Amino acid sequence: MENREGTGPRLVVGTGYALYRGPLADSHTHRHAAFQVAFAPGAADPLPTVTATDGHGVRHRGAALVVAPMVRHRMQPVRELVTYFVDPHCAFADRLRTPGGPGITVAPHWHGLREEQVRPAGALPSDRVDPRLRAAMEAAGDDAVPLAGLAARVGLSPQRLRALAQEQLGLPLARWRIWRRLARAADALRAGSTPAEAALLGGFADQAHFGRRMREMTGLTPAAVLPALRPVLPPVGGQARRAT
Repeated sequence: MENREGTGPRLVVGTGYALYRGPLADSHTHRHAAFQVAFAPGAADPLPTVTATDGHGVRHRGAALVVAPMVRHRMQPVRELVTYFVDPHCAFADRLRTPGGPGITVAPHWHGLREEQVRPAGALPSDRVDPRLRAAMEAAGDDAVPLAGLAARVGLSPQRLRALAQEQLGLPLARWRIWRRLARAADALRAGSTPAEAALLGGFADQAHFGRRMREMTGLTPAAVLPALRPVLPPVGGQARRAT
């Protein structure tokens, strides 16, 4: 799913990552099932900064921030933000893991990160994640398969699969499954579905359930991301039009 043309916010979803570029209004406290790299674009000296407040009320401010999976935080409003969500079982995620453990890290060397730097490693498997766990994560998109069924597919007990997910990813597979549902629902929104239709296509009980989960895991609502999913395209016949 990719929006390359038009004006306004931009959202790209590729293999192993998603990219958003656009304004960020005041967001809700949330925690996502992916690594996040966030920075404000620009080459001024000093570099522009972004700020996130963690679940303990500590403010983290720098030219770029890396937020580990399942870390509760809230991004402060900024006129324009570039943010990458990187799947924790892809090779690029290995570059984002820090010796200090999970949390929010000020990482100025990631300022100006480009999509072409992320794309190749996003499509490769992590060397630090058990192949059986990666296989279970890939199969987790099938909502009809319970955790016990996923474990059986990859030759693990449910208890061992849960432990691997927590040890190597820092998140339960149930949260990863919700993250994948959100991606499906966002794709449906981009294709022109209403929020209610997108909720059902994503595997949520209803539109309210979809909205709660999106706010809980991204800090945003479906209405807030629609401008990025359906950008305004250049005028045709003198009138701008929405992508469908």
